[in-house]
Amino acid sequence: MTKSFVFKEYVFTFIFWLTLAIVLWCNIQISTEKYLAVIQAIIITASSFTFTHFLTNKLLSKALREKKMNQFLIQAVIVIFVLSLIFAVIFTYLEVTPKNPLPQSFSDQLPILWQGFYMSLPASFLITGVACGIKFYKEHGRIERDHILLQQAHLENQLKLLQDQINPHVVFNILNHIHILMKTDTQLADFLLMKFSDILRYQLYHCNQPLVPLYKEIEYLQNLVEVEKLRWGNELGVKASWEIDNRKAFIAPLLLVPFIENAFKYVCRLPGHKGYVKISCKEKDNTLSFYVENSYSEIATHKKKDGASGIGLQNVKKRLKLQYPDSHDLKIESDHHIFKITLTLTLSDYHEL
Repeated sequence: MTKSFVFKEYVFTFIFWLTLAIVLWCNIQISTEKYLAVIQAIIITASSFTFTHFLTNKLLSKALREKKMNQFLIQAVIVIFVLSLIFAVIFTYLEVTPKNPLPQSFSDQLPILWQGFYMSLPASFLITGVACGIKFYKEHGRIERDHILLQQAHLENQLKLLQDQINPHVVFNILNHIHILMKTDTQLADFLLMKFSDILRYQLYHCNQPLVPLYKEIEYLQNLVEVEKLRWGNELGVKASWEIDNRKAFIAPLLLVPFIENAFKYVCRLPGHKGYVKISCKEKDNTLSFYVENSYSEIATHKKKDGASGIGLQNVKKRLKLQYPDSHDLKIESDHHIFKITLTLTLSDYHEL
């Protein structure tokens, strides 16, 4: 809660009780002396503030936290009765020249006090009800704000978990490629190691942000595709096109990686068949069109435990739902020979960060 919000709350509370005191004085001074009306208004306002402040700030807050509203209702009724009794005492005894002289015996005064108590019930009920209503509205607002903050923290933790599930898998694949090439082609392994350093640098210094420049993400994807091309060589046909017009467009980091990983992981490489992967990435008017197609075989995919839609695609679906709930369109299609993924995404611009 900010200091300005607390200050506004205090000002509002002061104005409310000052207004109540003025209204009471205006009504009381009609039938009694003006200075006495001031005293009565001050006492009524002070007693009302004391009891309702305790009721709303202590008891109501506790009842909302512990969900014991029935108990609070009983406490509120008790406060109303106590205030009505105080009002009855004030209007009965705090008079300079009473219209009707009070009996000498206290027992004879009880009917007058009871009448004053009964007549004061609506006023005490109204004051307590308004005070509780205002406090309940403020408390409900605080609960809503806390709930939103908790949801946001949960969302950030969930997104971080999904990203952490992607990063180790990517790093493992690249290190495995380098390990294989170190035994056959050290020059190519050196080149691949440089690509890996670029990939790792991007993951370390850029992926901790909620959004990253689209062109940086594309450079990262190009490095991944280059690694895969070097790995499979002539065994796999890879075609990729990248068209990015707006360098101020931003995207969630590592969002598109699972699509490329999935394509190279499940591409058909059966004997006598040369597999292929096609990637198309176009950005225009802050709209990203991303398309991945790969040769596909249900026989080869069936041997893998997680199927064509592995943990990577499940994660990216969750991320799209969380980060782009109303600004994405994802289509996943497959038949006996082709697996296709089409994603249309509305990007964030620089001024939206």
